[in-house]
Amino acid sequence: MTDLRPTVHPHLPLNDVAAKNGDDGSPIVLLHGFGGDKLTWANIQTAVAASKRSIAFDLPGHGQALYWPKIGNAGVSAKAVAQSLEELGLGRVHLVGHSMGGAVAALVALRNPDLVASLTLLAPGGFGPEINHRLLRRYAAATDPAEMEMLLEQFFGWEFKLPKLLAKTAAESRARPGAVETLAAIAEEIIDGDVQKTLPRKELSELPMPIKVVWGTQDRVLPTRQSHKLPGIIATHIFERVGHMPHLEIPQEVTRLILQNARLA
Repeated sequence: MTDLRPTVHPHLPLNDVAAKNGDDGSPIVLLHGFGGDKLTWANIQTAVAASKRSIAFDLPGHGQALYWPKIGNAGVSAKAVAQSLEELGLGRVHLVGHSMGGAVAALVALRNPDLVASLTLLAPGGFGPEINHRLLRRYAAATDPAEMEMLLEQFFGWEFKLPKLLAKTAAESRARPGAVETLAAIAEEIIDGDVQKTLPRKELSELPMPIKVVWGTQDRVLPTRQSHKLPGIIATHIFERVGHMPHLEIPQEVTRLILQNARLA
């Protein structure tokens, strides 16, 4: 099959959107989940702008980094994030990751602990084998706005009202050459048959930076029980009536926890 993806220089930093308000200290770096992009962090970036500088990346195979030279699992994205932080001249950062981006953030911290001042993980991937593999595979292949809306509703708590433009925008992003095939390939890298690959939780607990894990009790992608019985040094925050998207469902609470973690560093 002909590769329709344009050539991208492998050493450029990942496409990012930066909010430059706030202090000049270590910035907050935000990593989205599977099938998302950097724009999902807009509310959080606005909320933290008064006190902290922030940067949101598009992970390889997503958003403006759709045509990144190498795509794959969280390990591939973690390498791209670390290289991008170096390219941008960032020393230490407060790393925040959602879902797949949470697994990416955790791997960056495990591989480069000196780079990470604090680690905040929202419904992170890799904390247990269970994953809604059918939903993720269907979501990766979806192109119709009506189908996309039905699938996206599964990512949120039952009472959350899905933003009107979310499904339309998501469907439009799949119209680009290679977008669906790229997401499908990434999904198969994340999912190992019917389960997901897991992170070394004991090694995470031994990292020197403060770590917070945030989860919703109505998560239908990754079960909340994956946050149970984490090592005591990891602060765990469980929210009732919240699904898999806490940064969109309860942005004020998530912002407060991100900034709280940054102050602990």
